[in-house]
Amino acid sequence: MLKQTVLNAAHRALGARMVDFGGWDMPVNYGSQIEEHHAVRKDCGMFDVSHMCPVDLVGADCRPFLSRLVANDVAKLTVSGKALYAAMLNEAGGVIDDLIIYFLTDTRFRLVVNAGTADKDLAWMQAKAAEWKMDVSITQRRDGAGNLAIIAVQGPNARAKVWQVLPQVKAASEGLKPFFAAEVDQYFIASTGYTGEDGYEIMLPAGEAEAVWNALKAAGVAPCGLGARDTLRLEAGMNLYGQDMDETVSPLDAGLAWTVAMKDARDFVGKAALTVNGQQKQFLGLILLDKGVLRGHQKVVTAHGDGEITSGSFSPTLQQSIALARLPLGVAIGDQVEVDIRGKLLKARVTKPVFARNGKAVI
Repeated sequence: MLKQTVLNAAHRALGARMVDFGGWDMPVNYGSQIEEHHAVRKDCGMFDVSHMCPVDLVGADCRPFLSRLVANDVAKLTVSGKALYAAMLNEAGGVIDDLIIYFLTDTRFRLVVNAGTADKDLAWMQAKAAEWKMDVSITQRRDGAGNLAIIAVQGPNARAKVWQVLPQVKAASEGLKPFFAAEVDQYFIASTGYTGEDGYEIMLPAGEAEAVWNALKAAGVAPCGLGARDTLRLEAGMNLYGQDMDETVSPLDAGLAWTVAMKDARDFVGKAALTVNGQQKQFLGLILLDKGVLRGHQKVVTAHGDGEITSGSFSPTLQQSIALARLPLGVAIGDQVEVDIRGKLLKARVTKPVFARNGKAVI
């Protein structure tokens, strides 16, 4: 039996094509995936991301707990509402999950973890809190009493549309810089997203989600499914857990070295393994020069050895096939490589792993 978000009936009423996404019944598109993609780049679209799991941490030891739990340094969080992207590692230095941490007070933080890893993440956090004897309560907010829905509204006109539907959040949210959040009554408005565009991720009581979703649609916000979400995040060079990294992959090899604070004396789970193993691969972008489509797990042949595509697709913004790939350390941006597609070697160019943001191509 697939799990359903509180917006499941709304998706079906719109004629969405539903798919099994990590055990959740989710919309892949509502018609044209390409049109949904362009709506976000050029105007405004919205996504149901209520399958993601908010987790509230409360207690005197929240900060020291997170300091040991994740590879990024929560000491960077000094202003209420500031968010931090971080990887939670195992002892071998592999990525258990990538998550966002919101700092509210020294005794209150909110995390958002991935849908498919939520149960595993919560068990890991509870075990570590007990092992380290930390004063921190860990409460998931996706299922049961007090559960939250999450609607991501993304695109150059996203803010204006949100304020039109939720005027009460404008004062608190209009000054938000990227990667900040504000609380307005039961609404949690975050300037984070997964598309490379401006906008908000809105956490709200699950019982209010359908009314807000329908109001946003009436205001001209395009409902968008997982298909457009994937091509948008790929163009923006954003990692997808389970494809671009997992428990067997070091964050240093997944393009996440910028999220790993190694230089200070702080210890965290996985630090010893990262110190011993170092970086063994680099995470770069590819643009296909020949005709074809780049996909995950295709082999990349380079002068320095073989690599592998982790995520690949056709880019609606660039009108070319693009990919993210783990490649040997000797490969440089601008190099020409070959990709094995069904036994045929096709030419591709190595690029920075960001292809489009803020409505336009950056390659």
